[in-house]
Amino acid sequence: GHQGATGTLLWSVISDYVLPPHRWTPSYGMVLTTSNRLYAPGSGGKLLMRGDADAINGTLQEVIFFGANVYNSAKAACDASIFINTPLTADANGTIYFGFMATAGNPAGVVSGLARVTADGVGTWVSAAAASSDPSIDKVAMNCAPGLSSDGKTVYVAVNVPVATGVRQTGYLLALDSTTLATKGRMRLMDPSSGLPARISDDGTSSPTIAPNGDVLYGVLESDSRLHNGRGWLLHFDAALSQTKTPGSFGWDDTASLMPAAMVTSYTGTSTYLLMSKYNNYGGVGSGDGRNRVAVLDPDQSQPDFLTGIPVMKEVLTILGPTPDTAYGGGVKEWCINTAAVDPVTKSVLVNNEDGFLYRWDMATNTFTERIRLTAGLGEAYTPTLIGPDGAVFAVNNATLFSVGR
Repeated sequence: GHQGATGTLLWSVISDYVLPPHRWTPSYGMVLTTSNRLYAPGSGGKLLMRGDADAINGTLQEVIFFGANVYNSAKAACDASIFINTPLTADANGTIYFGFMATAGNPAGVVSGLARVTADGVGTWVSAAAASSDPSIDKVAMNCAPGLSSDGKTVYVAVNVPVATGVRQTGYLLALDSTTLATKGRMRLMDPSSGLPARISDDGTSSPTIAPNGDVLYGVLESDSRLHNGRGWLLHFDAALSQTKTPGSFGWDDTASLMPAAMVTSYTGTSTYLLMSKYNNYGGVGSGDGRNRVAVLDPDQSQPDFLTGIPVMKEVLTILGPTPDTAYGGGVKEWCINTAAVDPVTKSVLVNNEDGFLYRWDMATNTFTERIRLTAGLGEAYTPTLIGPDGAVFAVNNATLFSVGR
């Protein structure tokens, strides 16, 4: 725990977290509750909880969704067979939701799925196979942070099939009752161009975005990367997951950011909100030319997709990355954004690029009005951003947390 204003280290503890089976190293997603509790993933499917995240002194308590008695009687076996595989999500009451993976024969008798732990430590879970009514489904998709409806009554997660040689990871988006974890809605995730099942890759970090009107958006990969240059699709559904709406033309490894439509003074449409997304056109994939952009999209208006011709969300603003990439003739360094911070006060978006810079993208002028170097640049830098209450911008680049002031 660091003091935000100065960076001073206030406290530090070593986690006993064990990574789930993976190819690309998955994210480690902690969460703060409204009561200022900090929850972090631990080994064996347990949560590590600190009662006051700001306190210099404090101890970590263990919270185990399948029961402390089971875990304490077989710690080594649980640690070797049960793994938290998504970031944690907290609701307004301090209830925590997360995905977990479990091997057969584990001491707790749990099956890979979604867990729920209340503020007083009561845990429940549902298997991904049972929630999707599909025995081929293996787990909640790696790195998929559960999303919550604005009223807190519905939790949304993507579930997929296991990684196997020659098998593409496909699956569903689920709407579950946030109290009982009963399934309220289910949508098979499909490639809107090919009509084939989309890919829900464990190498991505896409999580559901819940729009102000209740719509749900989730990024997937296309059924064949050669047909859409590895861009994937931002799939778009109603809150009940009963209606498919116009998709966005990019979805790979990105959680779309919400912005008030009034932030873009040139916008003349009718939507009350817009979506900000990275918009790469990856060089060397299909017909990709490496001219990588970020974009603001209108969820309620459409235009033909420039590759497939199907209707996709209308581009309100796009801007090309500023740094040439010599690997491709007219290409530029790509945006490797997991999610980006939107600042309505300055009408700008704060985004990181693989060139190592943090940029301010101004919505009024559609230009990069400021930049600051964080690193020398790194492919796959993985760069979420957020804004602190004092205006400090926090950005991750090359596994380092930076604080940027005025």
